[in-house]
Amino acid sequence: MTVLLREAIGDRLRHARTNQRRTLRDISRAARVSLGYLSEVERGQKEASSELLASICEALELPLGELLHKVAADVSALDKVEVAPVEEVETAPNQTVPDRGEAGFEGGRLVSELIGDDLSDLRLQPAPRMNTTLRTTIGAPKLASTIAA
Repeated sequence: MTVLLREAIGDRLRHARTNQRRTLRDISRAARVSLGYLSEVERGQKEASSELLASICEALELPLGELLHKVAADVSALDKVEVAPVEEVETAPNQTVPDRGEAGFEGGRLVSELIGDDLSDLRLQPAPRMNTTLRTTIGAPKLASTIAA
C-alpha cells in the first residue's frame, strides 16, 4: 500500500492538534499561516515547505524531529500492508458488490478479520475525544474473502 508523505504528515499534525483540543484557527494564527492552507496541509492536499512545517510544529509545541519520526513509523507500517484483491458478486443486472465473505465492515469499525495488526492505529469512525489513536484520511484497504497468513 503506497502512502503519500503529505497525507501522513497531515494526519499526524491533525492528531497532535486535536489531542491538544486546539482549533485550526488557533494554530494558524500561532504559525502565521492561513487557516485554509493549514486545513489543506492537514488533509494531505498540500505539501508543506520545511519552513512552514517548522512553524506549525512550533505552534503545536511538537518537536519537528518527533513529528518526522512518527510519520516515518506510520509510512513504514503502511508499506508492509498487503492488499488482497476483492472478488465481485453479481446482485442485480449491471450491479456488483464486493464479496466480503466472513470479513468485512461491521457497525462502522474495522473487524478483526482484516489484514493483520499493522492497521491497529487506523479507524473508520471518529475516535472519542482525547483518544491517542491516529485518525487518518488514508483510504482503508480493500477487503478480501481470504487473507494470507
